[in-house]
This record gives sequence, structure tokens and C-alpha cells, in this order.
Amino acid sequence: MLVFPGNMPKKIKVLVAASIFTVMAGCANNNSYPPVAEEDRFVQPEYNYVIGAGDSVQIFVWGNAELSTSVTVRPDGKITTNLVEDLEASSKTSTELAREIETIYSEYIKNPVVTVIVNNFVTIPDHRIRVVGAGADPLKLPYSKHMTLLDLMIEVGGLNEFADGNKAVLVRRFDGEQKTYGLRLDSLLKDGDITANLALKPGDIVIIPEAWF
Repeated sequence: MLVFPGNMPKKIKVLVAASIFTVMAGCANNNSYPPVAEEDRFVQPEYNYVIGAGDSVQIFVWGNAELSTSVTVRPDGKITTNLVEDLEASSKTSTELAREIETIYSEYIKNPVVTVIVNNFVTIPDHRIRVVGAGADPLKLPYSKHMTLLDLMIEVGGLNEFADGNKAVLVRRFDGEQKTYGLRLDSLLKDGDITANLALKPGDIVIIPEAWF
């Protein structure tokens, strides 16, 4: 039985469910998925953290303590500051949000200088890494620069006793196109085969099936 992390957005559940259906169909037909190409295994994407619903942001306005505040990004991706209501924050970097606040605040104060600090990292759904299936503790977490498959498996506590780690797959999207790759989690975690490790990318989904007895 597959277990999804709590509060997973519906569109992500649909994507994951479709991916699992494809993977299970492949397993039923004894199909194998290709590994990530050797030249791509440790390619790190250009990445800047973007704010998402649930993130806590601290807005500091130099010389204007009364305008400085800490707010949580609402489920609709917006925040309300001491001067502005319903300001879109989701999908922006902290720097982009700070510059936008400066532009808006310049209508009220002279030459505002704003710093935005992000806490309680959640990010947007498309930048989260997900593990579903027979991981010890299925979860979702924000992508971190230089994150590897081994790092992710440590986060989820490895495999549970029913997992078939060498039939696990990685579901990854490129420009709207979904691709599936074979993983060797048993080799990585049980045999210490570091050649089974690879770099992760924002939005990756790892699906771990149970062994058939």
C-alpha cells in the first residue's frame, strides 16, 4: 500500500498516482527503466530558493521599525504587510520580494531599503522532493542545493522491510515532459555501492515498490 505525505496538493497526487500506475504496469510486464545517464548523474541545476505558501518571512525596513514585521505566506501565496494587503509572495525569491516591497513602499516613505529573510522553509510544490511507497517514512521536503539520493534516503530513514529498493524509480519532469529512471536503492543502502547515488533536482519523485513474494 502506498502512503502519501499529508497535505499533498491534489494535482501532485494525480501526478504521483499516474506515475505509480505507469511504474507498476512496467513491473508487471518485466520492463526495466534506464538509469540516469552517467554524464547527468551529478549535474547540479541552477537553483534559487523561492517562497511558497507556509513559509515565514521576516520583512525588515531600515530606519522604519514600525513597518518591519514577520508574516506567514497564506495558502493563496499572498502576504499582508503593515502598508500593503494581498501582496503576492509565492514563487519569488527573497530578493525579488524585497525589491517589490521597496517599490510599493516608495509611495509612502522616501528611499525605503527592505530586507526579506525566509524561515520555516516550505517552498512551492514544484520544488519539493517526494518519496512515496515503501520508504521507512514517506515524506516531502524542500529541495536543497547539492542534495543527493543518499541524502534523501537518510531523511526518510532508509527502506522499510518490504521494500524492493532495486526496483525503485525516479520520476522527473523536463519542460513538461515526464521521464522515469531506474534506481538501485538496495545497492546504495545495503551494499554501499556509491555508484548508485545521484544528484536530485527540484520536483523529483522517488517511488519505492514493495517486493512481490
